[in-house]
Amino acid sequence: MVTRVRCNDWRVIILAATPIGNLGDASRRLVEALGNAEVIASEDTRVTIHLMRALGIENRPRLIALHEHNEVEKAAEIAELARDTDVLVLTDAGMPAISDPGFAIVTAAAAAGVTVTALPGPSAVITALALSGLPTDRFSFEGFLPRKGRLTSLRQLAREPRTMVFFESPNRLADALGDIVTAFGPDRRVAVCRELTKLYEEVRRGTADELAEWAATGVKGEICIVIEGGAVQEIDLDSGITQVQALVAGGAKLKDASSEVADATGLGKRDLYEGALKAR
Repeated sequence: MVTRVRCNDWRVIILAATPIGNLGDASRRLVEALGNAEVIASEDTRVTIHLMRALGIENRPRLIALHEHNEVEKAAEIAELARDTDVLVLTDAGMPAISDPGFAIVTAAAAAGVTVTALPGPSAVITALALSGLPTDRFSFEGFLPRKGRLTSLRQLAREPRTMVFFESPNRLADALGDIVTAFGPDRRVAVCRELTKLYEEVRRGTADELAEWAATGVKGEICIVIEGGAVQEIDLDSGITQVQALVAGGAKLKDASSEVADATGLGKRDLYEGALKAR
């Protein structure tokens, strides 16, 4: 049984979504919160000041810089501040804690019994998914593609059945799409969503190979990549056991190999594990 803790002496921490490009997407609740805030913890205080000026907000709250290098250190301090005043948490664009600072604050607040709420709003992940033309009933958000080991990471997701959403730098997009071709195959359906909600918004849909060719000449702007999930392979148990054995021969642990083949085929992990053991 989960117990909700509420301490009457504490105020609240508010995670507030900010526009991802179009200033008109700032909600009425966000404008009101910015106008009344006494303390704002934000990813870049300069971006917050610019946003408030653009929205015509004259409030001058205390600003706390909150970024990936100090979030853990600042989390307890911000939770403590909520004893006396509401604390508004912002990132440069979109919802805090979604591939941006915010997670550590929510964790610290939950541990201290501090109430956390959210002002929902723009999300690059959901916007890209909706515009991609790919299945939206099940999806995973994978964050930024790693700079090192990108191909290895992608290969680990090759059999993921859900639609996948990634962030990527425009400077690395062409190389990333090349690795997507290698890991997922040239015919996997992909959408590249660029400059979402902005003047030059663009959504390119096609195969991984087609989009890799398009991106080779250079692409600018903020990028989301949406990739079609892999088809679940329908095979019998004996064939599945053979796949497990091949992975083990390649250096994988039996448990991990059984799990990987189970995810890709829908076969039972225990059946695969026990079948491979008997076949030794």
